Amino acid sequence: MGARTRLAVWGDPIGHSRSPALHAAAYRRLGLDWQYDRRRVDAAGFATELASLDDTWRGLSLTMPLKEVAHAAAETLDAHARLTGAVNTLLLGETRHGFNTDVGGIVDAFSSAGTTGLRSVRIVGAGATASSALVAVRELGVERVEVRARRPEAAERLVRIAEELGVDLRVLPFGEPAEDVDATVATLPSGTVLDAPVAVPLTASGGVLFEAAYAPWPSALAAGWNGERVISGFEMLLHQAVRQIRIFLHGTQDESLPDEGVIVSVMRSAAMGD
Repeated sequence: MGARTRLAVWGDPIGHSRSPALHAAAYRRLGLDWQYDRRRVDAAGFATELASLDDTWRGLSLTMPLKEVAHAAAETLDAHARLTGAVNTLLLGETRHGFNTDVGGIVDAFSSAGTTGLRSVRIVGAGATASSALVAVRELGVERVEVRARRPEAAERLVRIAEELGVDLRVLPFGEPAEDVDATVATLPSGTVLDAPVAVPLTASGGVLFEAAYAPWPSALAAGWNGERVISGFEMLLHQAVRQIRIFLHGTQDESLPDEGVIVSVMRSAAMGD
């Protein structure tokens, strides 16, 4: 592993992030003396901050609003990063390798909740997380996706991804009548409150809710959900972090950690303050 022992999560805002607790718990369990911090970095300052890092830095976790600029800064991309146009993990070294672990984190969150057999999904929002959600639900076998966006023109990337993946995609504005779907993936920024005329029909027809936001919890949408169950965005955070740790340790998110089940339990307990 050389001298690369420093890591961090960057974003703006960043004070709420549970990533330092998750990662620190995993590295302790793995017996690694790696330092993982948080840093407030906005999109305008990203390039300067990245250029300032010395060779003690092994990698970065990226959250809003840095996933697109990190994609541009990466010199190689994994398949999920290429598809989505979003990088949430940079492995540093002579080459900057960009990964998207949000896709796998969403797949793992649904799977760990026992939610299978999905055929239709509604994605609420059209940003970077929505792109990851679209790829993830396709990997879960979903064939029909409806996207709800305040500005339907913002969903152009989603339309291109759907064409590449062979997904039947419809993009609708908020307020249009809602048909029943098996699950809803909400990707709106934390703290978003939808007006009742918008939220109520989505809730009544939305099936299982996967709410990507986790702070504050429950979100307004989750608190009023009438569907079958609600999956917190913490599950995505946890499972995508496991995949990041795989990358920082092995250079790939496809190779499991030693005693990974135990490590996941340790990480969950650390983030919950147990």
